[in-house]
Amino acid sequence: MKVLYVSLAVVIIDQLSKLLVKGFFVPFLNFNIEGMYLGQMIPLWGDFFRITFVENPGMAFGYDPGNSFKLIISIFSLVASIGLIIYLYVIKDKSLTLRISIALILGGAVGNLIDRTFYGVFYNYAPLFYGRVVDFFDFDFFDFTLFGRSYDRWPVFNIADASVTIGVLILLFFYKKKQEPSEIKKDSKINETSTGNLD
Repeated sequence: MKVLYVSLAVVIIDQLSKLLVKGFFVPFLNFNIEGMYLGQMIPLWGDFFRITFVENPGMAFGYDPGNSFKLIISIFSLVASIGLIIYLYVIKDKSLTLRISIALILGGAVGNLIDRTFYGVFYNYAPLFYGRVVDFFDFDFFDFTLFGRSYDRWPVFNIADASVTIGVLILLFFYKKKQEPSEIKKDSKINETSTGNLD
């Protein structure tokens, strides 16, 4: 289960980046990081790439399902994370590529789950499980419409989101590559059978 170190690394980097963006204070150490104010933008590569501090109230792409669904989303994320840990144990002897992809998805899921579960309490604005996810990577790719909303920039995201996306892409690529040889093998067996019948 050494692959869980990948998940742990994602969670640590994700949370450190979010705390630096949002800011935090440790009273007993008298340690304070100011962070950014909500909506603040820091251009890093002109208008194409900037750090923009926003808080996602609900799901991906800033979709807000409303307060009544926030608890359900948080609990679902918790159950899904536990499920992914169990699944990693089940596939411990499988391909490293598969395990890394699942570990990346797990790390991203836990990273955002921490925000939803604890940030409301930690920053004193909401009860347990009702926190908002901190997002800050802001790219200008192309205009598109999703869930009835039009976007002139890519929705602001974080390291946890990126980790989940990379994990899913690796998973899709892994299975596509795995299926191609099996399909070729299957086709060759069909050809051999049909050739044998002709003989």
